[in-house]
Amino acid sequence: MRVAILAHEKFPDRAKTALGVLRYADHDVVAVLDRDTAGRRVSAFVSDVQDAPIVAETSDLEAEADEIDALLIGIAPIGGGFDESWRDDVRTALEYGWDVISGLHYFLADDEEFARLAAERGCELRDVRNPPDDLTVADGVADAVDAEVILTVGTDCSVGKMTTTMELARAARAAGHDAAVIPTGQTGILIEGWGTPIDRVVSDFAAGAVEEMILEKGDDHDYLFVEGQGSIVHPAYSPVTLGILHGSMADELVLCHEAGRDLLHGYESFALPSIPTYVDLYESVAAPVAEAEVVAGALNTAGLERDAAARDAVDDYADALGAPATDVLRFGTDDLLAALL
Repeated sequence: MRVAILAHEKFPDRAKTALGVLRYADHDVVAVLDRDTAGRRVSAFVSDVQDAPIVAETSDLEAEADEIDALLIGIAPIGGGFDESWRDDVRTALEYGWDVISGLHYFLADDEEFARLAAERGCELRDVRNPPDDLTVADGVADAVDAEVILTVGTDCSVGKMTTTMELARAARAAGHDAAVIPTGQTGILIEGWGTPIDRVVSDFAAGAVEEMILEKGDDHDYLFVEGQGSIVHPAYSPVTLGILHGSMADELVLCHEAGRDLLHGYESFALPSIPTYVDLYESVAAPVAEAEVVAGALNTAGLERDAAARDAVDDYADALGAPATDVLRFGTDDLLAALL
């Protein structure tokens, strides 16, 4: 599928869905929409993902309109709302006959204008954050599957849980292991083509939704890498984290953190606890449902320019964690896989 990705005013640092699709999805990205960096290319900002030109708006792609299948919204503000400054881009995409794919909490299919245009032009409005209707509470049986279940957990939001999940699964498969990803958020769903958005599920059913995915895949693979969400200490998103932790009944945990971050993103009045505190919290909260141990760590060192500084940061993180650690993009996954598999 050939897509354009909307990432206005957030690319690349706050456009994790856009970056995830550029790095992992099986899509041909024709362009990225970002009015702040228009005229440049993706490779000017991120070197290890699919390259594409950056344009200011959908209408800049008129010449390629017949070759593009969909506009994908590659950013999600806190709360998952729709920014009205994107309306012209979505409207133009629908007028060109493109499908529009969104991971927002705001469902495009419920927008009267977009629904009308989609019907007129024969387009699909795909809201991937819309969970199935037949979810139930968990039965506490995810540990019955044959697969080893590995869950990424975080010190905060946007510290690299999705990236770590994808890198570990890819590396495990490359090493000859039968591994699958369990997608729990909009980015993972867009990459994998299936999954359930746990942050949109009724709280009573969150663990059950994760359990259902584990049961669906757990006897067909040797390893399941579960995409984590949020953080156990987050004042807004901890319920999602807990639902995934208990629903997956994970065997092993990978703690993800961003180098230098000491305050919760978007909630800067809250300081991050120490790394050993996170280890104790995740293991003790998991234990009554299923024993899970933090056996490895992933450190996002994107904010550090020099490799030497990044290496030092990873070493310090591993010492604090008491387990092997790495930056999965910068230094690979070998050390983590040796601890996990």
